[in-house]
This record gives sequence, C-alpha cells and structure tokens, in this order.
Amino acid sequence: MNSSPIAQQEIKLLTGNEAAAEAAKAIDFHFMGYYPITPSTEIAQILDTMKSRGEISTVLLPADGEHGAAGACFGASTGGGRVLNATSANGLLYSLEQLPVQSGSRLPMVLNLVTRSISGPLDIRCDHSDLMFALQTGWLILLAPNPQAVYDMNLMAIRLGEHPEVRLPVMVVSDGFFTSHQRRSVKTLSRTEDAKGFLGVRKDPHTSLDPRNPVTFGPYMNDPDLINNKYQLHVAHETAARVFDEIATEFEQLTGRKYRQLEAYNCEDAEVALFVLNSASETAMDAVDRLRAEGKKVGLIKPHLLRPFPSTELQRITHRIPVVVIAERSDTPGSSGGPLSHEVRSALLTDHHCDVLALSRVFGLGGRDFREDDAVALYEEGFRALQNPSEVPTFGFVGLREGTRKHLPPKVLPPLSKSDVSPGLVRTSKLENGQIQVAIADIAELAAKPKRLTPGHGACPGCGIFSGLDQFFKGLEGDIVVLYHTGCAMVVTTDYPFSSHRVTYIHNLFQNGAPTLSGLVEMFHERRRRGEIEVGEDLTFVMITGDGGMDIGMGPTIGTALRNHRMIILEYDNQGYMNTGGQLSYTTPMGRATSTSHSGKTFHHKDTVAIMAATGIPYVFTAIEGYGTDLIEKAAKAQWYARNEGLAFGKILITCPLNWGSEERLGQNILQNAVDCCFFPLYEVEHGITKISYDPEALGKKNGVDTWLKQLGKSKHLLEERNRPQLNAFQAEVDRRWARLKALSTHPLL
Repeated sequence: MNSSPIAQQEIKLLTGNEAAAEAAKAIDFHFMGYYPITPSTEIAQILDTMKSRGEISTVLLPADGEHGAAGACFGASTGGGRVLNATSANGLLYSLEQLPVQSGSRLPMVLNLVTRSISGPLDIRCDHSDLMFALQTGWLILLAPNPQAVYDMNLMAIRLGEHPEVRLPVMVVSDGFFTSHQRRSVKTLSRTEDAKGFLGVRKDPHTSLDPRNPVTFGPYMNDPDLINNKYQLHVAHETAARVFDEIATEFEQLTGRKYRQLEAYNCEDAEVALFVLNSASETAMDAVDRLRAEGKKVGLIKPHLLRPFPSTELQRITHRIPVVVIAERSDTPGSSGGPLSHEVRSALLTDHHCDVLALSRVFGLGGRDFREDDAVALYEEGFRALQNPSEVPTFGFVGLREGTRKHLPPKVLPPLSKSDVSPGLVRTSKLENGQIQVAIADIAELAAKPKRLTPGHGACPGCGIFSGLDQFFKGLEGDIVVLYHTGCAMVVTTDYPFSSHRVTYIHNLFQNGAPTLSGLVEMFHERRRRGEIEVGEDLTFVMITGDGGMDIGMGPTIGTALRNHRMIILEYDNQGYMNTGGQLSYTTPMGRATSTSHSGKTFHHKDTVAIMAATGIPYVFTAIEGYGTDLIEKAAKAQWYARNEGLAFGKILITCPLNWGSEERLGQNILQNAVDCCFFPLYEVEHGITKISYDPEALGKKNGVDTWLKQLGKSKHLLEERNRPQLNAFQAEVDRRWARLKALSTHPLL
C-alpha cells in the first residue's frame, strides 16, 4: 500500500483523446506504433505535437496499416520498454490476429480503443461492435466513461499489466466522439515524481535485448503445452481482478478518485437496474435521479473492468434486484442478444438464485444519441416486465426508425444509356510494334460527354479528385464498374441514401479493394464464358484508390498485379490521409508537415508507380489533370490493356489545398511546377518499355523543387536556411529518380 498523501493535481479542460495523450506524456512510453483511423487518430496527432515541442521522447512509428502497427508494438514490447497504441473499429479488426499473440506471449502494453461502429456499411460514429470482438483476445479491458477516467485508466493500465503475477496487455476503452471529443474538466498529476512513483519501474523477467540471456518469443507449441499456456492466461486474468482492487485503492490514496470493478448507483433497494457501459452510463445516472424523484426504485450498474468480467461483484449487487435491463451498443445477429447480454446472463445464472429477469436491449448503433428519455424508456420496459413478465420480450432493439418504399429518395438523374457511354469519341488500335495508338475526336464533343460522376459531392473547395477522375473517365468507352477504397472520393460521394455515381459502385476497405475487384472480374468472365452474359456485353472494371490506400493496400494490390487480372487501378495522389484528417502517408513528400509529422516528414515519398511497374503488368502511367489530352489518352490505353491483356495501373497527382496549405486558385500552376521540377514526372511503361511523356529538361522548363515548395504552406519551411540539409536531400532524391527514369527511357529493354 502507498501511504503517500494525495498528489498535487491541476485541472485541465481535456477531451478523451487529449486525456489519453496527457497520460501518455506522464507515463513516458518508450514506443508507439500507430495507424490513423477515426476517432482515435487524435491521440497520435497530439503526441506528435508534443514530440515536436520536445515534451516527450517517445518513438512514434507511423505504420503501413493497423496490422503493421500491432506487429511493431509486439516487437517493441519484447524489448522490455513501455509501449502504446491507439485504434478503432476496422483498425482493431485488421490487427485482430496479432492481439492474441501479444497476450499469449504475456507482453504488457497499452492500447487505447476508441470505440466505433464496424463496417459495413461504413459508419465512423460510436457503438461497441469493435469492443465485443476484443473480448476473445486475452487482453485485460478497462472501461473509461469520461475523459477523467481515460486519463486515470491509462495510468492504472501500466500498473495492472506490468504486475508480476499478471503480465498482460491492457485495453483502455472509451466511446468515440461521445468521450474522445467531449471536453471536460480533468485532474492531472502536476509533478512527474508522483506519476513515476505510482507507476514504478518496469521489470521484465526476459527481454529480446539481452544477448547474454537469449530467450525464444513465440515458439511452436503442441499438446499439452498450449492448454497449459491458456490455463496460465486464465489464472493471470483471475489474479488481475484482485490486483485491480489493490491498484484502485492505491490510486485513490494518490488522487482521491476511487474506481471499482463495478459501480452500483442506488441499487440497494432497486426494483429495476440498468446495466450499461461507458458514456451512456452517465446519461443513465441522470435518469436514475429523475425517476427516484418520482418515487420509482431504479438503479444503475456500470463496469470499469470488462476483462476479467466481474461476475462475483455482479452477483452481489443484483442479488435482490428483480429485473435487470442490459443495454448494449452491439449485437450478435441470430443469438437474441449481444455478447454483453450473454456475459451478464451467464454470471446471473451461475449464482444460487436464478429468478432475476434479465432483459436485453440493443441501442445506439452507429452513433445514435442516448438521451435521458431513452434511459427512462428502458427503465419503463423493466417495470412492464416486472408487472407482466410474459408480455415483454427478453430481447429487442430500441430507437428503430424503419423506412418504407414510399420514402425512398427520387432518382435525380436517369441511368446512363449505351449511347451515353459509347459515343465513339475515343478509339484505340494496336500497332505493328505492339504499342497502342489512341485517336480522340473533337475535344468540345468529348467535354460534352455525360459524366459518370455527378455534381453534388461534398468535397473540400479546390479538391482536384473529381475533376481529375472526370477527365480520366472521358477516356473510357462503354460501361464500367467502379470500386472505391475508403477515402475522400468514397466518403463524399455516397452519403446514404444518396450517391454521386451514375455507374455501378462497390466499396471495400483500404487493404482489400484490389482482391475484391479481381474476384468480380473473374466472375464476369466466367459467367460470360458460360453464356449467362451476352458475348457482346463488355465491362471495364476500375478501382479508385488514394488517401493512403496504396500504403495499407499495397500488399494485396501487388498480389492482384502479379495475378494480372483484367482491370484498372487508378490512384489519386493527394499526398496524405485526408479522409482521416491529413496524417502522414508514405506518399507524403519529404519534409511536409502533417498532423502526425509536425516537424516534417523525415523520409522520402513512396514511388508507387515504380513498384507497380516492377510487377510486370502490361501498362503503367502517371498523369495530371489539364495537361492537354494526355490523361485521356492514357485512360484509353489503360482500358485497352484491361480488356485485352491484364492489369493497368495509373497515378494522377491531384490538388489538395487542405493538405498542401496552398491557395485554391493556384492548383493547376502547382501541379505544373510539380511536373517541371520532376517531383512528379509524366511517363508510361508499356510492356516494360519506359517512355517519358513530358520532358521539362528538354524544353528548358526544368526547375528546382524550391519553385514548387514555396507555393505549399506546409512545405515551404524547407526553404528556411536551418532546413537546407533536408532540402538538399530532397532535391538530390528527386534528381536521382529523374536521372533513373531518363536512363530507363533510353534503354531498348527498359
């Protein structure tokens, strides 16, 4: 027990994400591996800001995806230091197979899970569908209903996970947007020595950084060893419940704040109690006060510890309560209740009394607000069941608003006709040398061609995605099917129930778009082979990616390229993760300031086109919007190859004033300068033969990267004298890649 007096504290107005970052600052983690996903991204952004100010020394590693981030954290944790991560929703699922490796290896770390609905369909607001997947990972799980608890639980997680009898990774779970972006008064420890005194020094029995004492992490394990391992994991969880109480007592002595495994509010004489997690519990407390004032005996049960599940404490609290209403922001379809309902019912059933009536109600999916009246309605459900148990279903949804065909939105524009999409304005033919020749009709006629993307999307002013895509689509003849990765182009064009797409549209996540479309491509050709689709019917399949899609989705895209499916992949390059708030992408240029690289990106931009060309696919190109008919011609070539030979890949640089910190009116000029300084050269690779489409050097227009950078508010700091070495390194790399491209273009085999 710590007999120290209550620590000196200061009050700050913090959101839940800011509270997590403040706790991380106090903890002084050695390492954080992360990948941006809303609504947890701010934690990494805030820590990056702290790092740029010299407030923390934590190593921040921007991974290529959540799976990679989890792997980096696992590797770092074998080295004996303190490790942090933060994620949400599909990010948790993408890293899911790594999480049992962490717990099964008994390697402590902290993961802030900021809850969010799991796709699909895509929804970025809060529910607990991601949290419920975490129940089976073997991690300890702490619940933080407000920003103060986020701060406190992060500190307690270190002590709990590193306890010598526990040694497990810990999740600190808060509600996306409800808690993560809610600003509240938070008491934080003022003195570093108080935080260090509470946390203690991490002591690892083994680390991977001690060559005199080698140890194997992650051995191959057979029967009976694996079951022994799982039993030890079970014992560690059982021990964690006791250790949690000890740490909570010590934390109360330090801060004056008490956390229990389960907090019971007015349950002593309650006839109906509500069991609910996290932020909704605070709203429910107001409902309890309101109903108590009306003379109704109601209570509230909210857990702070979800793994291990506090079964004994739950049984004690509910022993004399006739009805418990379990409200949860998740569901398990087909099982008459979500995982939380089954956990609570199981705990009640194993008690010696089994006459508690437990109702299960799913609420708040997809971020629907939970208000005081909603909590009152749940209590009323409990009282109805108390009076007439047989008339109240034990499971149900609350807050449904079922639509009808009568209320379907009208079609604003009719579907595109065959003549709309096949006007014959762009023609391709194969020459004797194997190259594809493109003939384009009058440009005015081409401009009048009906758009496959309608006006009415929600993109930022000055965004070049849709003007660029429109120009690309002008080069395609016939019907197309498009698949969009998650990203700006997807988010701002498909706000249900409306869509900006006049062609068949599919969405899948960053990491799996290319394989998804390849499956559809093969289905089309097989159905046509079987005669189920008319022989004359032809479709072109196009995947649109950007906003980091060629980071997290690079591996599956390369696999798709190696299989050489007949499709087009088009990457719009806005040089950041703009759909999640402008974080660092591997396509971000060196030195660029982003929300996760406040001091400027420290490594060079990814050459996606060179990577894809190295796979040996038939056609690869780069282009910018507005450079004559270059993009249209390359689109037509890509379509020919996609219909006749295999995969074509194109990359277009598009304007993004928000990410670049540039004036909207200068967009086209900035694109031209990016090409003229050879940062973004225009070229194509047909069957391995490289051809430069535009040579600024030969035209006497080549300039230095400084001409381009001075137009970009988030890059022009590179022009300051103190950053001269980095600017020189950037210029040298751009020059090296340009010289390499010229050498390739002059070689008969390259």
